Amino acid sequence: MNTWTPNDVRALGVRTDITTASAVLGISRNCGYQLAARDAFPVPILHLGSRYVVPVAGLLRALGLSADHTEAVA
Repeated sequence: MNTWTPNDVRALGVRTDITTASAVLGISRNCGYQLAARDAFPVPILHLGSRYVVPVAGLLRALGLSADHTEAVA
């Protein structure tokens, strides 16, 4: 997917992987993993063993969107 709409991001559910979160933010997969390894990913992530889990709520906040289908939050 090249362009993410607010509804596309909300449809991810509660959590997503680092690759998808990177795509939503417009950064490469490789850069996303590098940032996550340095604890510098632009949204909060959870480190679960060797996996990274990205809460979608953090993505929505970073994009200025609410969790429901209302428009951008202030």
